[in-house]
Amino acid sequence: MTIFQYAFFQNALMAGVLAAIACGIIGSYVVVKRLVFISGGISHAAFGGIGLGLFLGLNPLLTAIIFSVFSSSILGIISKKAYQREDTLIGAMWAIGMAFGIFMIYQTPGYVPDLASYLFGNILTVSRVDVLIMLTLNITIALIVFIRYNEFLAFSFDEEFSEVTNVPVMKTYIVLLSLVALTVVILVSVVGIILAMALVTLPAATASLFTNSLKKMILFSVLIGIFYMFIGIAMSFFFNQPSGATIVLTSGISYLGLLGAKSLIRNHY
Repeated sequence: MTIFQYAFFQNALMAGVLAAIACGIIGSYVVVKRLVFISGGISHAAFGGIGLGLFLGLNPLLTAIIFSVFSSSILGIISKKAYQREDTLIGAMWAIGMAFGIFMIYQTPGYVPDLASYLFGNILTVSRVDVLIMLTLNITIALIVFIRYNEFLAFSFDEEFSEVTNVPVMKTYIVLLSLVALTVVILVSVVGIILAMALVTLPAATASLFTNSLKKMILFSVLIGIFYMFIGIAMSFFFNQPSGATIVLTSGISYLGLLGAKSLIRNHY
């Protein structure tokens, strides 16, 4: 219990809980609407914002917010208006974001911080400022989802029905992608850009094994995500392993184990 006395561990736990809340809320929509690879494209595009922040001497999370939201909005508009294949657009966004980030970091004079923490995450190094940014993003995500819950619900399950019932499909799609972008930024400090897609998906995917209700799925996702975070952080601390990889491995093994158990039970009975 003495580890709870350390400020860095307190920050890690707070960051983990905040990340679990964001992933539980937005990850449920990502799984239901099948936006998993879009979230991967957005997460890698966010690296461009990190590179820009380092170049300008600003907090990389703040510039990543602007860059990722802008990228996700462009993706939504082009995919709907220009009728382009989303997988092609995702690949382009993925490549351009990463390339721009590397380019800007190369242009940055002087010492450049360890990029591995942005690529793979290190929750044990999260600062109190990062926690406050994550808290602000969580409040923003929760408020928008609460206000537009019915629109998101209709859009996620039946896009054509949404258009008939006068739901602004284009606007709803762009807002949802922007929320995915904010969630990805929250995960940068926790599991890094490369593993963000996994953590957006796995808690919600695990929750979907137990319920078909979206509200229950969001609640279960949050609780499951917090559990994954606590186990992953504790294991990374005590066994001196990379935090992001440990959290994602815990999540992935748990999901596959529960999926296999459910399949065996269903086949047996």
